[in-house]
Amino acid sequence: MTSSASAPDWRHTLFSRRMLICVFTGFASGLPLYVLINLIPAWLRSEHIDLKAIGLFALIQLPYTWKFIWSPLMDRFVPPFLGRRRGWMLLTQITLIGLLACFGLYAPQQDIASIAALAVGVAFFSASQDIVLDAYRRELLSDAELGFGNTVHINAYRLASLIPGSLSLILADQLPWATVFGITALFMLPGLLLTLTVAEPRLTVAPPKSLRDAVVLPFREFMTRQGWRGAATVLGFIFFYKLGDSMATALATPFYLDTGFTKTEIGLIAKHAGLWPAVIGGLLGGAWMVKLGINRALWVFGGVQLVSILGFVVLDQVGANKAVLAGVIGFEALGVGLGTAAFIAFIARTTHPAYTATQFALFTSLAAVPRTVANAATGYVVEAIGWSPFFLVCAVLGIPGMLLLLKVAPWGDDPEISRA
Repeated sequence: MTSSASAPDWRHTLFSRRMLICVFTGFASGLPLYVLINLIPAWLRSEHIDLKAIGLFALIQLPYTWKFIWSPLMDRFVPPFLGRRRGWMLLTQITLIGLLACFGLYAPQQDIASIAALAVGVAFFSASQDIVLDAYRRELLSDAELGFGNTVHINAYRLASLIPGSLSLILADQLPWATVFGITALFMLPGLLLTLTVAEPRLTVAPPKSLRDAVVLPFREFMTRQGWRGAATVLGFIFFYKLGDSMATALATPFYLDTGFTKTEIGLIAKHAGLWPAVIGGLLGGAWMVKLGINRALWVFGGVQLVSILGFVVLDQVGANKAVLAGVIGFEALGVGLGTAAFIAFIARTTHPAYTATQFALFTSLAAVPRTVANAATGYVVEAIGWSPFFLVCAVLGIPGMLLLLKVAPWGDDPEISRA
């Protein structure tokens, strides 16, 4: 668990070399996902693929949900170069560069099945990269640095959305899609350079001695520490806390297009208006968590996140108004930045350092379920009830996660605060 009898100076921690590494891990982790959730839907919609099919494309992200299944392999086995963490980082990043560039070889109207298969491959290797990056970051940072490190990682993760969600969309109005995907793929190179230049983290605990240990011990430790009922409650919270927000943003780019905005307007207004409040929210969240504690932050930031979903209803009623678009998306992104900072800090606190890769993969896999299985139905829901009722449903679906805070993170019963 993270601890903090005495909180570190956040300014000194934020500008350390380890935080710079977290910037690169976040960017490399976020880019492939935002290609799948932002650029691919925009590409398909601009090529006149219907919303139901685009919604079903959420299922291609199932590897993010199931990555805990093969995470023990990445704990147990070591590639013959660079070490256990950096070796897997290099393999996944080189593969992602090639796969992302290959999207431009296909035409959506004729090759939709091939595009789906390629997208599944991107999701698999992106999820695999996440496994090893999460483990590397956990082994790199001390317990006192986990909150800040995860906040910096998340902000860089969000910054990565500028490429597929802004630059690539703007380029798509001027260049062929094949060129756009090739340029987008090149932005994986900073992560590759990081892999080649950083050192392998020093082991504080022995790695699993067998594949059986790598699979069994992380789950046994979690169940023993929490108990069956406590473990089920924690896992339920991880599933529900981001459910409403995840569904609300699943078809964000098609929503903007249907509202009447051009791809360039989305790139210049919506993505920037959403990115910077999310970054600011994440940084403020990391600083506020030092004083609030993770439990109180989950309550406060989760409330902002829930209310911000309603802004999409306002935008749908007003129509293609650029000022309203910027304001609504900015507020929603602020809520996401705050809520995600507290959420990932909670996951880091729940993870045992001895079983980082597998436990982190398990928790983040569960958090990815709404983004995959639940989000696959979003296109059908929108077609059936319309955009405004859909966003209202998303807001209601965010309530169970808030109620579970009564069990997993009671207000005023924060471990960090109580030991301070």
